[in-house]
Amino acid sequence: MSGTRRVIISGLLPLLLACEETTAEEPAASSDNNGSSDADAGSESVDDSDSGGVLCGLSDSGQTQLTYSISDPRTGSSTAIDESLDYSFTWSCDEQQRNLSGNGVPNHSVTGGNFATQLSAQSVSFSFPIAPTLADEVTSVKEPGFAVNSIKFDPATAGTCPDDATDDTNCNYAMGSDTWSMVATAGEVSPWKFEFGVDENDAHVQPNGQYHYHGIPGQLVTKLNPDSENSMTLVGWAKDGFPMYALRGYSEASNSDSSIRKIESSYQLLDTPNENRPDVADFPLGHFVQDWQYVEDSGDLDECNGRFGVTPEFPDGSYHYYITESYPFVQRCVKGEVSADEGDANIGPPAGP
Repeated sequence: MSGTRRVIISGLLPLLLACEETTAEEPAASSDNNGSSDADAGSESVDDSDSGGVLCGLSDSGQTQLTYSISDPRTGSSTAIDESLDYSFTWSCDEQQRNLSGNGVPNHSVTGGNFATQLSAQSVSFSFPIAPTLADEVTSVKEPGFAVNSIKFDPATAGTCPDDATDDTNCNYAMGSDTWSMVATAGEVSPWKFEFGVDENDAHVQPNGQYHYHGIPGQLVTKLNPDSENSMTLVGWAKDGFPMYALRGYSEASNSDSSIRKIESSYQLLDTPNENRPDVADFPLGHFVQDWQYVEDSGDLDECNGRFGVTPEFPDGSYHYYITESYPFVQRCVKGEVSADEGDANIGPPAGP
């Protein structure tokens, strides 16, 4: 492979060391933080976080190997794709904003996807508050944030099923208008009946060619942090400016000396299916958004898949989000302030059953 590499991403620490704006007030980022914190993980008093210096000045470019199939459901035809594409992304910070620009091509290989459209470069540009602040209300969002490599997180789908569906062929995978909203990825639900063609990174391609993540971007996590099973991995930023982590965190949110473990969502399956729902014999509970409900304190996280606590990058404590193995996978709402055009029409927690 050819291509200029300005920053070699072989782990999270090299990324952090690439930052240009670490200040005395914000401790230098570290992948090994053994200090304690006075932050109270359950306290609403930790209501903002100056994230200046963390991953500022980061820039990377190179080439990615793409091996996947393009399928046309109308004809049943399939075309194998095996090609390389250039990727690039740049992060910069000023006093007010963290700025991202990139081309939306992943900096890791794409393997095993069965996409409806060929993956193509995009023009990605977004600015995040560098000192995010919690809002008075939760804001529902369709696209909650971006990964470090300029790939967006877009966990929901446009697919729906009617009341009388007995098989996924009765459902509309794109632009559906029926009652039951399809979940894109299986999580812990088995047997799984939907096929959205996601690859090994729980990602696929939209009609415009844009690659996006529905869940944990496994290869990105490994690339950012080879020791990701034993330490936290910062994978991106939510649109409100708070950081997003993948899967693992401290077992005690306010104690960086505590063990690292998988962080659990607080969304639980309903005990009884909703009225008029397709039969659970055909679609076990978990296939539809309406099958899940937020149950406070049943897991580690709030309704937006976030919590207060210390992290390696924020040893004094910050609000932050997690991508989890179970629904909602990636958060469907944000707790911080966002501009009106970034939120969905609904203001409040994600829709319940």
